[in-house]
Amino acid sequence: MDFLRKIFGGDDKKSRDKARDRLKIVLIHDRTDISPQLLESLRGEIIQVLTKYMEIDTQKIEIDLDHDEHEVALVANVPVLRIKRGKIDVDKV
Repeated sequence: MDFLRKIFGGDDKKSRDKARDRLKIVLIHDRTDISPQLLESLRGEIIQVLTKYMEIDTQKIEIDLDHDEHEVALVANVPVLRIKRGKIDVDKV
């Protein structure tokens, strides 16, 4: 049986690993395939939540999706002007 594997292309494990890696790439691509409208909506909701707890410079916020081979990360650069130290109305949060 090993003889046939050598002739017809090798090891099943290598094929599985290659298939798994290809699937990971496809999943990462699907996860980062976000429309500009959805990203802008996400940006608006993030701003809404952050402004409950701090004053931020909304004109200088940068939000992007960053990815490498194995994961996707939401990266946000939010300039904080001041932290709100008062009591926050929990019903509005």
